[in-house]
Amino acid sequence: MLLLDPPDHGRLRGLVNRAFTARRIEEMRPRIQQIVDELIDRAESQDHMDLIADFAFRLPVIVICDMLGIPEEHRAVFFTSSRANGRLLDLAPLDQAEIEQQNSYNMAMAEYCNRLFELRRRHPGDDLTTHLVQAEENGNTLTNEELTANVILLFGAGHETTVNLIGNGLLALYRHPDQLKLLKSNLSQMGSAIEELLRYDSSVQATGRTALEYVGEVGGISLEKGQSVICLLGSANRDPAVYSDPDRLDISRRDVHPLSFGGGIHYCVGAQLARIEAEIAIATLLRRLPHLHLDDIEHSDWRQTFVLRGLNKLPASW
Repeated sequence: MLLLDPPDHGRLRGLVNRAFTARRIEEMRPRIQQIVDELIDRAESQDHMDLIADFAFRLPVIVICDMLGIPEEHRAVFFTSSRANGRLLDLAPLDQAEIEQQNSYNMAMAEYCNRLFELRRRHPGDDLTTHLVQAEENGNTLTNEELTANVILLFGAGHETTVNLIGNGLLALYRHPDQLKLLKSNLSQMGSAIEELLRYDSSVQATGRTALEYVGEVGGISLEKGQSVICLLGSANRDPAVYSDPDRLDISRRDVHPLSFGGGIHYCVGAQLARIEAEIAIATLLRRLPHLHLDDIEHSDWRQTFVLRGLNKLPASW
């Protein structure tokens, strides 16, 4: 298996962080709106679509390709690639077929990334790939393997989680028609609604941490240096000590602070981008397709994964 660990370069972290500053993400709103409108334009006359494959899946792919400077003519492979790489995060080991699939995906990505790096060395642009290729620290540039590791990391982290946020959010709203009606009556509250949707059904259900020093007792268990813990984010988001009636979806809920993007120094660098993508995607869908309904609201096709929670498909008609 091709294992690529992102290198610990201060300049690299700075470049990635600058690509995700609040100002730069806000500046992407018009482009995100354009993408969402184009996706709805493609499906509107058909009277039906799969809200995952035809909508939620395509939006973050296009956004990330834009950020990385991936040319339009190179993007087809990203729309047909499997979402199975999310299984790498699961606690259950992969079977042989899954290992071979992951190897094939990583090798194909590495091969493409090498072509992309050479393209941006010859023809620099105002994109993240160009900035990474040109990055230097103490006179050293990043190797192609280091560059590839970070492109794969950005693509993986920024794609599947956003797909799930949009899909899980839409399903939750349509399963709670009172909340859907309330949101439709005032789409200006979409920002706060996204926070509640993040809390209610998080795209990432668990994450891990390792103690760098002796912590002491946590919940009656002594946590020693070097020990690892699994943090159940989905459970924490429904903690009754924090939220009243935590299993109820309430888009008017106040003081919602979901842990869906992690916390501390590991807080997701793309959190604000995911929020804005979901906000624009769901608001535009509800505004432009007011008669949209889910074909089977009760029998949802969930992906069989533990860490990431999302749907395989979500058929809808209007």
